[in-house]
Amino acid sequence: MEQKPITAIIVGAGHRALVYSQLAVTNPELLKIVGVADPNPVRRKHCMEKFGFKEDMCFESAQELAKKGKLADTIINGTMDEAHIETAVPLLNAGYDMLLEKPFAVNENEMRQLVECARKNNSKVMICHVLRYTPFYYGIKERIARGEIGDIINIQTTEHVSYHHLSTSYIRGKWANSNKCHTTMLLAKCCHDIDLMMWFMSETKPVQISSYGSKYQFKPENAPEGAGTICMKDCPLVDTCRYSTKRLYIDHPDRWAFYVWDALEGIENPTIEDKIDLMKSDSPYARCIYKCDNNVVDHQSVLVNFANGATGTHNMVGGSSQSLRKIHIIGTLGEIYGNFEESKFYVSKINPSPDAHNGECDIEEVDLNVTCLLYSSPSPRD
Repeated sequence: MEQKPITAIIVGAGHRALVYSQLAVTNPELLKIVGVADPNPVRRKHCMEKFGFKEDMCFESAQELAKKGKLADTIINGTMDEAHIETAVPLLNAGYDMLLEKPFAVNENEMRQLVECARKNNSKVMICHVLRYTPFYYGIKERIARGEIGDIINIQTTEHVSYHHLSTSYIRGKWANSNKCHTTMLLAKCCHDIDLMMWFMSETKPVQISSYGSKYQFKPENAPEGAGTICMKDCPLVDTCRYSTKRLYIDHPDRWAFYVWDALEGIENPTIEDKIDLMKSDSPYARCIYKCDNNVVDHQSVLVNFANGATGTHNMVGGSSQSLRKIHIIGTLGEIYGNFEESKFYVSKINPSPDAHNGECDIEEVDLNVTCLLYSSPSPRD
């Protein structure tokens, strides 16, 4: 008997929801998109044309969709963080299961509302902590579960947010001001990393947490002398400032297109001239990086003490030269460390045998493109 694809309706047809929905294009036997709910008519039309459903399956809001009852198996909810309650609750009450973009909620009260609503309706709600499913982190989890490094003593995670990503999303963009987006930098950007730490430490739980951070770089007093307010309109430093909108967005027009050029969505094939005009307007992405309304931190450190005595740290540093996620987990029998961007990690096991690397350990390189051994030393157990 042929299995039918899961049917889904997109709620909030922004970048994230469309990325998840791409499965319906690459693997139509697994997923079929049958509708959309979004206040933006351009996005509704785009989804209708991309996925081939009719106009009667286009809705302006989650509430309007919920009134129609259950029209599909599940919802792909890609709405902004602060809209999760108002969009998720009526659809869960209508009987849908849901894929919900992270962070699950913006505060504890909203989290408990969503959990209670899902339980009341016996609904499945899956949070988009997508890094759990990458070969890199899943591979590390498998090694830990097999006991290869023994009991975890300490886990260290690091995320460096590149200068152009920080600028676009957390200074000029949607997650720059917690009064508007209702999320902190740590919740908006690093909930993946904190989730991974908790996942790797799932045999215990945190009992003490401390955290420190600040808005260090991007504030008015750090603006270069003579800087304007709109880079491409009134700033003499437009060609030299590393955070100039000309250098970040006009010289690299495709890098953050789904955020920076959202105001041009109604224009078919916008030209570079259209984009230059937008960068001379009142678009939030046109502003001087030092003169925005951002209030979230640009770096933060977290220290976690677990019930079993283990410890963990996470360091988020914004404004780095390139994006980077690193992890180092030290156990009683060895350690695992790696770089997510390189898709490569190492398993280093204690081995005092003279045949071990430097007489100390056996180190295995796990290259997720080509798995190989960096150091291969015979062991008495062989």
